Amino acid sequence: MAKLNLYGLKNCDTCKKAMKALEQNNIDFEFIDIRAEANLKNKVPEWLKSVGTEKLLNKRSTTWRALSEAEQNAALHDQTETTLETNPTLIKRPVIEAGKTTHIGWTKDVQQNLL
Repeated sequence: MAKLNLYGLKNCDTCKKAMKALEQNNIDFEFIDIRAEANLKNKVPEWLKSVGTEKLLNKRSTTWRALSEAEQNAALHDQTETTLETNPTLIKRPVIEAGKTTHIGWTKDVQQNLL
């Protein structure tokens, strides 16, 4: 298997679980901090094309709840890329790139595909 890129936050519990499981299964990955290191201008459009808005946009986050109704509406429709680029915590985590496949979250399906 090719090296994985795991985009997330160091203090995110789900990202920690994913990294621990990958390490325990001797799967080579690179952790990329979604706020500090990721080139979101390039990555967000790729991820949206691959998985879509509904899967990538974290509507359960504190950041989402802090947005006005107009901002939420814009994020869901015509300004998704801009909103995610300026608010990286709205991106569901982790985002795992495995070759040409993009996985979102650390669900049982993602685990079955990667472990």
